[in-house]
Amino acid sequence: MKTKKIYAAGFAIPVILALAACCPKLAKAQQSPASQTITLPEAVKIALEKNPQRKAALADTRAASADIKEARSFLMPRITFSETAMRGTDPVYVFGSRLRQQRFTTADFALNALNTPTPLGNYATRFGGAWNLFDSLASWRGVDRAKSVQDASTQQLARTEQEIVFRVVDSYYGALLAKKHVELAGQALKTAQAILDRSKDRVESGVAVESDSLSAQVRLAARNQELIGAQNNLEFARAQLSTALGLPAANEFDPAEALAEKNLPAQSLEDAEKKAMESRPDLKRIRSEEIAQQKSVSIAKAAFGPRVNAFADWEADNPAFFSGGGNNWTAGIELQFDLFQGGAKRAELSREQALQEKVASVKEMASDAAKLEVRRAFYDVDAARRQIEVARAAIAAAEESLRINQDRYESGLSTIADLLAAEEAARHSQTDYWEAVYRYHTGYAGLELASGTLNLQSPVVTP
Repeated sequence: MKTKKIYAAGFAIPVILALAACCPKLAKAQQSPASQTITLPEAVKIALEKNPQRKAALADTRAASADIKEARSFLMPRITFSETAMRGTDPVYVFGSRLRQQRFTTADFALNALNTPTPLGNYATRFGGAWNLFDSLASWRGVDRAKSVQDASTQQLARTEQEIVFRVVDSYYGALLAKKHVELAGQALKTAQAILDRSKDRVESGVAVESDSLSAQVRLAARNQELIGAQNNLEFARAQLSTALGLPAANEFDPAEALAEKNLPAQSLEDAEKKAMESRPDLKRIRSEEIAQQKSVSIAKAAFGPRVNAFADWEADNPAFFSGGGNNWTAGIELQFDLFQGGAKRAELSREQALQEKVASVKEMASDAAKLEVRRAFYDVDAARRQIEVARAAIAAAEESLRINQDRYESGLSTIADLLAAEEAARHSQTDYWEAVYRYHTGYAGLELASGTLNLQSPVVTP
């Protein structure tokens, strides 16, 4: 039974190896014929131009600018024009129209003419105007509120741009890491192939058993599978990069440089928190929203005050278009004061005051959350930086251990299990190092995002 099991395993493993060897070729065949190389600053510039999220935020700023113009319009007079054509036998209409047409005669006082007048046509041309002279400063405060809302939308645009830059940095370094994983997987595959070749030579020489070769074959198959996964992950990382740029995923971009350590300026936790409180656009946006809400409360209070309006009208009434009639005008000033509206204005004031309290609470929560984000990003960067140092030392130790185990295996002083374990440790040390490098760069970008200073000129973006 044992002999049959070994034979079956020996038969199945070459089949697995053959399929695994073919899969990388199939995966490469599915890739795009060519990818456009791009640097990180170029990627950020494209994203700030093409990303739909930024376009949406930019549209909000334009809408806020239009709101300011609308608010200012309430300070200006309103002029209207109308042209009306009417015909009828309504006694009041006929009597009034003849007067406005200035064609009234003594015959029109006849009872039959008054009670059952003949049909009369009238063409009325009117110009009207109204101007709110005073509304307890509600209109002026509406303009101030619109300006604060515009400032809030501008700050939101700035924050959106920072978030886009971070996503580009993260996806760009994600593509770099994916490329490095493909490279490491290829190196691991070569190492596994070399171990398999050594084990076969030793088996053929009679100094090792068949299980050594079988174990090496299984390891080679595993490395082939890892290479396939790394290649597909690279394709997906490229698609993520294209999406972050605001372009279709089919437009593949390939990072122009390779993943490498970069000396980035150190930041203290205190400085990062101070910058966040001073520079973060989202916190500035909330402060502008708070000012806008204060103006809303003032507008609600102004509704209790008096209003003074001026008005004027000019009208021409003619039996035919622009001829044969007369004209008249009226003008006046009006004082309005709402004595009772069922408590609607009082309820509106209470609502605006409640919203003011809410905005104040939101501002406090946002400040606390920003400080916490800064701390988390700071500790992530610090951990990644120290992990790089540890991983760098581990690489040298793991490579030396692999070399020693290879020599010992050749000399028959260690088993295939020892050699494969050393190979696994060497592979992990490389992977851990490059992932730490990736986390350091993206973590630094996250720290700048949390501090509100991430932009095209940031050290993590510029070469």
